[in-house]
Amino acid sequence: MDSDEHVCPVCGQPVQTVVRRHKTLGAWVPVWVGGPCHNPACEANPDRVTESDKVTAPDKVTAPGEGHGDAPAGKSS
Repeated sequence: MDSDEHVCPVCGQPVQTVVRRHKTLGAWVPVWVGGPCHNPACEANPDRVTESDKVTAPDKVTAPGEGHGDAPAGKSS
């Protein structure tokens, strides 16, 4: 393995090299670091969807102005 190649600290898969920057003596200096892990099974994957992240759809969607026991909106007599 090449010493310049970055790997994920969690799963050990190779990751892309990305450029970050930091300020030194008033000048922005580039720093090459390991990017995010894109392994779908890795816990460090930012795109990973867990069971707690999933949103369930409501059973019934009501139209605006309807529901909650109210009468339909209309002209009152």
